[in-house]
Amino acid sequence: MTSSLYRIAFISAIALLTACSQSKTDPNYVASASLPSYSQDNFQQYVNETKQWLSQHRVFKTDNIEKELQANAPFELIPENPNGDAVLLVHGLGDSPYSFMDVAQHLAAQGYLVRTVLLPGHGSKVGDLMLPTLEDWQNVVSHHIALLKPKANKLWLGGYSTGANLVTSEALNDDSIEGLLLFSPAFKPESSVVKWAKVASYVMTWADRDPETNYTRYNSLPMNGAAVYYDTVKVVQHDLENTTYNKPVFMMISEGDSVIDTKFPTTVFQKQFTNKNNQLIWQGERDLSIEKTTRFTMQRPDLHIVNGSHMGLLFSPNNAEYGQQAAIRICNNGQSKEQEKACELGDEVWFSSYGSREEGKTLARLTYNPYFEQSMEKLDAMMNGEW
Repeated sequence: MTSSLYRIAFISAIALLTACSQSKTDPNYVASASLPSYSQDNFQQYVNETKQWLSQHRVFKTDNIEKELQANAPFELIPENPNGDAVLLVHGLGDSPYSFMDVAQHLAAQGYLVRTVLLPGHGSKVGDLMLPTLEDWQNVVSHHIALLKPKANKLWLGGYSTGANLVTSEALNDDSIEGLLLFSPAFKPESSVVKWAKVASYVMTWADRDPETNYTRYNSLPMNGAAVYYDTVKVVQHDLENTTYNKPVFMMISEGDSVIDTKFPTTVFQKQFTNKNNQLIWQGERDLSIEKTTRFTMQRPDLHIVNGSHMGLLFSPNNAEYGQQAAIRICNNGQSKEQEKACELGDEVWFSSYGSREEGKTLARLTYNPYFEQSMEKLDAMMNGEW
C-alpha cells in the first residue's frame, strides 16, 4: 500500500467515526441482508422478481415509486419491426439501466430486440454495493447472454464504463457474439490509486460518501464497489493482452473524461480491434490520427459546454432527466463549495467533466451528448456494415 493510500485511509477512517451515528440511521448507507437473484429461467421472470425485490429493499428518493422502479429495474424493448438481431446492454458502476434508455430506444427503433441487466448491488441503495463480488457481475451478464441468444440471429453486446469491461471480456471469449458497442470503456482508470481499493476495503468502508438524492444513480461509492470495478479492469486487460478482435466495434470516448485513462482504449481500438467497419467517436479537440474516427468538438459556448464528460455520451439532448433542459443538475462537480451552492441555487452554469475549472464560470456536470443523433447514425452504419 502506498503512503498516499495510508493517508486516504486515515482521513476516511476519522470521517467515518465522526459520521457513525448518521450511518446507523440513514438506510442509504446500510447493506441489505442479501442481493437479488439474477438466474431466472426467463427474462420476464427476472424483471418481475427484480422489481419486487427493489420495491422491498430500495430507499426511494421521491414519492413516485413506480417511476423509480422503472428507471432502476432491468427492461426489455421489443421492436415494432424486428430485424432478427438483439442487443444486451450493461450499465456502469453506480448507475442503473436508465443510463441506456436513449440508446436502447434508438436501437429498438432500428429493429433490434434490446435488453438491459441490473448489476447486483445497484438500483436499491448505495449500501448494497458493499455486497457484490466480481463473479456476481460476470454471472449476471453471462446468464442473460445465454437467455438472449436463442431469441436472436445475431447478438451484440453493449456496455458503459464498467459494463464495457464486462461485455468486452465476454465477447473476447465467445466467438458467437456479433460485435461490441462501448461507451466510455473503463479498461484503465485515470487514477492508479483504484488498484488499492481491495486492500483499503479492509480498513475503510467508503471511497466517497455524499447525500443520496439522485433516483437514477448513486452519488456515493463503497470501497467494495471500487474494488470490484478494478477486478473487471484486471480481467479485461488480461483478456486483451496479446490478442486482436476482428468483430465490429463501436467505441465512444470523451477527451475530457476524468474517470478513465482515455489513451488506453483508443490505443486498443487502433491496434487490436481490426474489423474494417469499426467506428470510434471522439468528443474533443485533439486529432487522434486514428483511422475510422469521427471527431466532434466539445468547445460549444453556444450550449455553455466547456468539454465532454464520462457520462455525457449516453443521453439525448431531449432526455427529460439529463438532456438540454435537464430536470437533474449535477452540481457536485469538483469545484468549491461556494460554486456548488451557486449551481444548486440555479445560477447560470456551464457544463463540463468532473474536476474541470474555468475562471469566472460555475460548472455543472455535462449529462447529455449534443451529437447524440449523429453518433447514433455512425452506430447504425457500423452495425449494418455500411462503411
